Amino acid sequence: MVILNWNGQKFLRQFLPAVLAYSDGARIIVADNASTDDSVALLGREFPTVEVIQNPGNLGFCDGYNHALQQVEAQYYMLLNSDVEVTPGWLRPLRELLETRPQIAACQPKIRQYSPDPAQREMFEYAGAGGGYLDRLGYPFCRGRLFDTLEQDLGQYDDPRPVAWATGACMFVRAACWHQIGGLEPAFFAHMEEIDLCWRLWNTGQEVWYHGGSTVFHVGGGTLHKSNPRKTYLNFRNGLALVYKNVADQELAGVLATRLVLDWVAALRFLLQGNTGDFTAILRAHRDFFTKRAYWKRKRRENPQKRPTSQRPGVYQGSLVWAYFGQEIRAFSQLDPENFGGDQGTNDPATPESAHPTNSPFH
Repeated sequence: MVILNWNGQKFLRQFLPAVLAYSDGARIIVADNASTDDSVALLGREFPTVEVIQNPGNLGFCDGYNHALQQVEAQYYMLLNSDVEVTPGWLRPLRELLETRPQIAACQPKIRQYSPDPAQREMFEYAGAGGGYLDRLGYPFCRGRLFDTLEQDLGQYDDPRPVAWATGACMFVRAACWHQIGGLEPAFFAHMEEIDLCWRLWNTGQEVWYHGGSTVFHVGGGTLHKSNPRKTYLNFRNGLALVYKNVADQELAGVLATRLVLDWVAALRFLLQGNTGDFTAILRAHRDFFTKRAYWKRKRRENPQKRPTSQRPGVYQGSLVWAYFGQEIRAFSQLDPENFGGDQGTNDPATPESAHPTNSPFH
């Protein structure tokens, strides 16, 4: 299990005790991105059993994990954000899902909001919720979260099933699959990197699942708040790169053109609201995407397999933008279940309730 950290002393002190108590004896590693706070010293003083990998600088989320996981030998990796509160037994369902279904490369648990308010803890959390989905234009959403609208967890999404992507806040992944496709896209730095990873896994014939039998709580925005223009920049730039890298040949021109138009609509909306920071962030995102077009072309050629939208599970065949803003759909359950691509799988993962192995194969 590897926790990426950058100046997260507060979260390490708050959440590491539960990770150590509830992770079934897994090897716990903190990969530190050259923090300037007291993180590394804190680990030595208060958590001496936790291993530390010190990255040579702030490599971001993508290369931070890529660099660290090159140094970790394991059958499975758990990528866990430092701002996640885990619960008793959280790891077992994820491990057993991969052990019983060798075609699954990665999975995630249910993600709910971390909050001192009990009512807020019943709400799904933005980054992952009840499993990650995409619409036909590559816009991400979740069961339990459409854009900024979150649902209460009433057990409606407890079933294990294939999804388009698993959250990087808490992702259980086969080490062999991770290395086979080259880990996270380093040019993303952060944001949407897990969607790109999972999309590449699906394109190479592997599967990504969600398992609602495991629950964790996520603070979210611990490093970069969603209102920060830097996050707007990364989301819009990486959103274009995401579809350019992964969309099937016959669909690419239409998807990319539509995304560009909708990005301009979003930019103008920010400008009319007086939000010049986000407006400028979108302009810079487009500039930098096109400036680096040669790089993205090379990345696209490196992964020639591209599944069309209709063959990828977890993909809504319509437009989420239209469903949300045009039809005022606010819950995943309101989307037409017949309008999803691929095989949505079974609700029975056939995961055994066997005892935990003494020597855990995951890290």
